[in-house]
Amino acid sequence: MTPQEYCRQKTRGSGSSFFYAFLFLPENQRRAMMALYAFCREVDDVADNIREQEVALAKLAFWREELARAFADKPQHPVGRELQWAKTHFSLDEELLVELLDGMLMDINRQPIVKRADLSLYCYRVAGVVGLMSIEVFGYQNRQSRQFATLLGEALQLTNILRDVAEDARLGRIYLPQEDRARYRVSDQDFKNGHCSEAMQALLRDYAQQAESAYQRALASLPNEDRASLRPSLVMAAIYHAYLPRLAAVQYDVWQHPVQILPLRKIWIAWRCWRYERRAATRAQAIRLEF
Repeated sequence: MTPQEYCRQKTRGSGSSFFYAFLFLPENQRRAMMALYAFCREVDDVADNIREQEVALAKLAFWREELARAFADKPQHPVGRELQWAKTHFSLDEELLVELLDGMLMDINRQPIVKRADLSLYCYRVAGVVGLMSIEVFGYQNRQSRQFATLLGEALQLTNILRDVAEDARLGRIYLPQEDRARYRVSDQDFKNGHCSEAMQALLRDYAQQAESAYQRALASLPNEDRASLRPSLVMAAIYHAYLPRLAAVQYDVWQHPVQILPLRKIWIAWRCWRYERRAATRAQAIRLEF
């Protein structure tokens, strides 16, 4: 198996919504994005699947070293080899990938999310930097598109947190800040027991509104001249945004009613969004996320 095939299988096998945004890309862009996503998947698996902290830290250290090797043109792992290819074809920043590793370290160390600033930092590290790397592959002209990328990363990560809140609680992780949990009088045990009380629903609804606000601020910050090149980002936004009404429909009780979007539906949203944007961008029509 070639490094390129390894990254393609890693991306396809994850079931991530990102994969469906890659389908419409030219070959070189798709290859670079799959290299980036495979790296994200590898380090995320370390944080999520390895329960022994020392083992997880050792594996994360390996990826720090492999990242340095890839940017020094001496990679060993298939993902490192594909990152080496990607960084020679696109302006990828090694420091951003290091930030991503620091986000994974927050998970491994069980760093508590006390304030909203802690959550903002976490969202930036695990999602905002992915957005910044993605637009380097997609291409952009206006530096304001970097703000679009980080805001969209925040929106996507908040959506992930709401969708996965029950699963994360089972892993001992609660990403909603302690100060807000205290304000709504929701205990850590409520998350672990799946007690979706009115207070819990209000807390989760608050963060759904924050996610919606982040989507809208991201769209408002997208420069017109970059709308066409950053169409893949809008496809990602449309797929993830589709979770919000589904979460509201079950009153955010994902313990009893897990929310999913089937692959066929993701493909449908991706195709509809891509088709709409291909025409709408040239006609200066409003950006849509609902399909």
